[in-house]
Amino acid sequence: MTEKETEGAGAKLPEGVTLRALTADDLKAVIEIDSRHSGNWRQGFYEKRLAAALAKPKEFIYMGADRDGRLVGFAFAHLLEGEFGGKAPVAVLDAIGVEPDEQAHGVGHALMDGLEDVMRHKGVRELQTEADWRSHGLIEFLDATGFRRAPRLVLERDVRAPVDF
Repeated sequence: MTEKETEGAGAKLPEGVTLRALTADDLKAVIEIDSRHSGNWRQGFYEKRLAAALAKPKEFIYMGADRDGRLVGFAFAHLLEGEFGGKAPVAVLDAIGVEPDEQAHGVGHALMDGLEDVMRHKGVRELQTEADWRSHGLIEFLDATGFRRAPRLVLERDVRAPVDF
């Protein structure tokens, strides 16, 4: 996400909150916000995601929400083209997080609105994500921001165990 894309974002912002591109200086705050929700310290994931986003900004959207100069929320999405036979580019929401004391004050909705503004600027019309069905708060948030169940089935297979064909 470039400064130009951030400036054009028409997201409805809560009082005192601004949206901006994330920087390498935000890494620790992003990890701390995420760990408050996930219970895990996912430093490796966020180091790789932010490094990739900064190296290839056209392929990512990476946004922070500030209140009084302090990061209070973030969102990461990456862009894909031609996935599963599709022709139009899609964005995939990889992670979103808001400080617990900032939840229910519009920060998450502002981040989603900001992502959508940048997506439109990049010619992307669809946003996809995944969520653990036991993450009720996240699923409620995704529902409130317009996500619906996709018409596809996600399958996984444990490759550690042999399979008889």
